[in-house]
This record gives sequence, C-alpha cells and structure tokens, in this order.
Amino acid sequence: MSKNCGCGGGCGCGGLPDGPAAFVRPRFFAGQLLTEDDLSLLVEYLTGKSRLRNRTLFGPGVVCGLEVSCDPCGGGTVVVRPGHALDARGNDIVLSCAEKVDVRALVRELRVSSLGVDCGDACEDDRRRYGLYVRYEETPVDPVAPYATEEPCPAPGCVPSRIQEGFRFIVKCDDSEDHRYNPVTRLLAAVGHPDRYEPVRVLGQRFGLYVDALFAAGAAGARPIEFTADDAARYSRSRAWLSESGEGPVTSPQVAQEMTEHVRALASALARYDTYDAAGQERLRGEHELGDVQAARGVLGTACDRLAATDPEQVWPDRAHRSAAVAVVAEAAARVVTPDPDAPIEVRLLAQGVPVSNVLQAEFRTDIVRLREWLLNRLDRTPGLGDCALRDDVRKTAIPQPLPTPEPDPSQRLTIAELDHIADAAGRLTVYVRRFVADAACSTLNPPCSNCAGTDVLLAHLELDDCDVTRVCAATREQVLPGGSAYGEWLPKLYQLRHLAQQVCCVPVPVPRRPDVPADGPARRPYVAGLLGDWPRGGPLDDMWNLLVTPAPGETVPKPLHERIYTVPSEVTDGLQELGALRAQVGDLTASLTALRAQLDEAREQVTQVREELPERLGDRLAELESAEGGSSEGGTQPRRTRSSSTRKPRSGESS
Repeated sequence: MSKNCGCGGGCGCGGLPDGPAAFVRPRFFAGQLLTEDDLSLLVEYLTGKSRLRNRTLFGPGVVCGLEVSCDPCGGGTVVVRPGHALDARGNDIVLSCAEKVDVRALVRELRVSSLGVDCGDACEDDRRRYGLYVRYEETPVDPVAPYATEEPCPAPGCVPSRIQEGFRFIVKCDDSEDHRYNPVTRLLAAVGHPDRYEPVRVLGQRFGLYVDALFAAGAAGARPIEFTADDAARYSRSRAWLSESGEGPVTSPQVAQEMTEHVRALASALARYDTYDAAGQERLRGEHELGDVQAARGVLGTACDRLAATDPEQVWPDRAHRSAAVAVVAEAAARVVTPDPDAPIEVRLLAQGVPVSNVLQAEFRTDIVRLREWLLNRLDRTPGLGDCALRDDVRKTAIPQPLPTPEPDPSQRLTIAELDHIADAAGRLTVYVRRFVADAACSTLNPPCSNCAGTDVLLAHLELDDCDVTRVCAATREQVLPGGSAYGEWLPKLYQLRHLAQQVCCVPVPVPRRPDVPADGPARRPYVAGLLGDWPRGGPLDDMWNLLVTPAPGETVPKPLHERIYTVPSEVTDGLQELGALRAQVGDLTASLTALRAQLDEAREQVTQVREELPERLGDRLAELESAEGGSSEGGTQPRRTRSSSTRKPRSGESS
C-alpha cells in the first residue's frame, strides 16, 4: 500500500505515517549476527522511551531532595544535598551525596562565557541575584582498545566503552523559564487580547437582542403586534412614572437612564396599540382600561423633549448602549407621539422595544463589517482550528454595504429587503463568533507537549553581596507533579472545565434560526427586556471563559501576546466616509437623471401625438386667413408683412 496520500499525512491511507517512526527496537532471532548497531539500537530504544515518559508524564523539575543551604563556614559557597531531578528532555539528574558549590567561581565563569573576556574580580559589584541550576551531562569513560575488524577505516587508539551520566552546576541571571502550562495563553493567542475581544463580544450581545425582532418586523407585514396584559401593565407603570418625573432639564445620568427605559416601555405599548385598526384599538381600551391614550402620547412627548436636551455621552458612556438609547428617544418622538402610519416596519420594531433609526441602521452595517473582519483576522492567525467549516461559513456571509453616519432623519424608511439583509448577516456572524470562541476555549483543555529547550533545572535563587551568599530561596522552583507540570498549573480548574466542556465542546454546531411568526392574526412577539441595562455574561461558554481568564491564587500570569496591530489612518477613514457620501450623491443624481429621461420621452410622445392629430389643411386655412386680413387693409397704412425666412432679421453673429 502506498504511503503517499497526496494530503501530507496518513489520513485516508490506512493510517500509515509518511515520516520515519519515532522508535524502532531490535528483534533478535537464532543465528543472527549481532553488531554494535543492534546493541546500540536497543540502548537507544530503552533510553528514549524512559526520557519520553519522564518528559511528558512528569515534566521538568525537582522530584525530591536537592535542598540548597548556606555553607556553615560562610563566604561565597552553598551546599546542595542529595536528590533527584528531571530536565526538560527527560534526563535523570541524580546527586548521590552532598556537594559544596563555589558560587564565586560560577559567577566568574558566567561573565567569561557572556562577555568572552575575564573582566577581573566579580566581587566588585553590589548586591546581585542569580539562579543556581543543575545541568545534565554525559561523559564517555573507560576507554578500551578494540579488536581488529574488517572495517575500511577503523577507529584509531582506544574507544570509550561506557557513558557516565553526570551533572554540573551553573549560575544564570535570575530569569528562569516557567514550564507550566497556562491555558489562558493559548486562549488569548486565538482570541486576542481581552480588551480587543470585549467590544466584539458586546456587539454580539447587542445583535442577539435585535436579530429576532428584526426578522419578526419584516415577517409581520401590516399585521398588528399582539397587545397583552403585560404590555398594559408596562403602559400604566411607565406612564405614571413619567407623569410624576417633573419638568425641566434632567441633570442626573441615573435619572436619565431610568427615564429612557420608561420611555421605551411606554412607546412600545403605544406602538402595539397603533398597529391595530380603530375597532381593535377600541377593544383594547375597554379590556385593559388604557384611559386617555392621547394624554399618554403627550406625557411621552414631554419626556422625549427632556431627554433630547441631555448629553448622551455623559448619560451613556458605553457606545453600544448610547446609540440604542438615542434611537429609543428619536423613534418614540417620531413614530408614537404623533402616530406615523407610513412607517409600518419602524413602528413594529418599536412595538417590540428595539427601535431602529436611520443612524442606528448605518451603525449596524458598520458593526457587521467589523464582526466579519475580526473573525477573518483571528481565523487567519489561529492554527489547529477544530471547527473546519467555520472559515468558509464566514467568507460566504453576504454583508450589507456600509454607509457613512447620516444625520438623524425620521423620513428615512427601512425596506423589508434591507431589514432582512441586516438581520440575516448579524444573526449569522453572532453565531459564528460564539462558535469561534467555543472552539478556542475547548482547545485549551489539551496542553501541548513540553518544550525541550532550557534543559537546566532551577535549584534555588541566590542573593549575593560582594560575592558572599546572603540568602537562599528554593520555594518557587519547579516541582515534578502527577500529570506533569503542564497539568499542575490548572489542575484545580480541570474538573470544572471538563464539566463545562461537555456542554460547549463536541456538540452540534449552532445555526442561526429565524423566529416563527404566524401567517395570520396578531403576531405574538415578546418585549425585549434589558436592552438598555447591563448585559452580563451567561451560559456555559461565558462560564468557561470566566473560569479560564480569572486567575486562581498562585496561578502564573499568561504569557504576553506579541501581535502586530494594523491601524487605519484617520485620513483614510475620512476618505472612505467622503467616498461613501459621494456614492450616495451619485446614486441620487442617477435617479434624477433617469426621471428626467422618462419625462423627456413622455414629452416626445405627446408632441408626436399632437402632430398626428392636426388636420393637414391647417396650413392652407392659416394662409387664407392671412390673405383675408391683407385685403381688408388696402388703401390704408402700410400692409402687414408676413413672416418668411427671407425677411427674418439676422441674429447676433450672423451675416445679413
């Protein structure tokens, strides 16, 4: 069977690997001629398996012993007691007896190896900190003279017959590498810095509040939105609160926020009421005791005027809440204070508590582009993706054309096609963001193999003063743990993460779904609660995220991210906005030109029709009338001159 699948691996070819095997052991049989290669292969196999087990199952660090203490005689020496350690390559380091280490000589050796020259006495410096390490070393020993062989190039002289495993002590600058695995490092490598991911998460949460309402507003058409007892309760409660809120400017941001929420609730109830016909409105007034609806519109208008005089940036520091709150006030004043029968989509959005103004619509378009670009950027930087179809799903998502931020204009109307396009793209990208974050969080449960670099094992931190050891600290060195140091870092979280992973990972891929709207009768749509309130994290995925990024006591800090950030200059941004405005103007001019062409074609048709209806004898009749007038003027003054091409006065620029 061929091993070459054409796909760079063994998948689909019976699982056969393309590369060489990691381990090969010898097989002995009767009558076999044994050579040094066979015996060396056996040694390499056993040694390699032992090192692999030490490296992956236990990890680097001190197993036992190897305590470091000050020399009783003082000075620049320390005492290292017997013990056992494993380095990053899985080598065993064993001290069978106590060793006295001359730190002063090791510091001098460090300087020589770093600078390439002996800079004199190393004790001239002030207080310094170093790390004392032990390094695994192999030394060929016991040389023997080999017997003569038929090799064409035999080894001259004696050949070592043994490999002695040993060690040596070294000192390095106090910047030891931590081999522990922090899952947040891998999570942030996929998602990016939390400060840059948080705005994306907030946009996804806001779209989650709007998407179903956008779909439902388009599907409801001209049908009413059901008015229930809950809507009547919100109507009465918010009307009473706004009536008692007083008059004049609103100075407190907290009061302005609460007033905006009551405006949204009252406007939603009135918008639902307006979707009914006259008979339905009369029935609602009787069933729910709504009272004077026109007076409620007046209360709402007064509240909108007071809120319009506030500074939105002071009331709503967060951009996502601020734009939603501004849309609430603007749409309530434009669609409900004075009923607007020509905006059925906007009224039905307001009836569900999620008004969308022309400014918010443009912001939605920009945010959709932002979500898609963020996803594609992270997908290009994240290797080992488990959701194989996610990249193609994101690329195939049709997004609406972004527009520059317009001036508030209540006369602008949403079309069903625009509404459906925005809702579909926002719904899909919101689901795709959660799929990506879930895939990144699930991948953190599988720590990578340890790095074989940095084979020195830290024994203690030393503090020197004029080359005299003044302090020894070994409390923070790496220790070998069950499951290896990679698991030891987050072992307390492992069982909780596994429980959450059962609900997040390896489950059917979520797909965006449209809400079910009945084909006839009032559309049953809930009031979207919490649009202007806090949007807390919730659900297994958010619980998993919080558990990963919240450090436990003593947990290491995630490794810093080194990502190149690409920013768009303000000149380019302004140019894009101007280009969008010019495109809109070109579109308006094109529409005007098309209308003028249609009017010109219509005028031409009218002229042609008039020409066909004129009698052919009209010219002769006019000539007779003119001649009759000429005969009656004989004997009088100068006869009237008929117009002809020969007597026409030349125009300016023409020759006479």
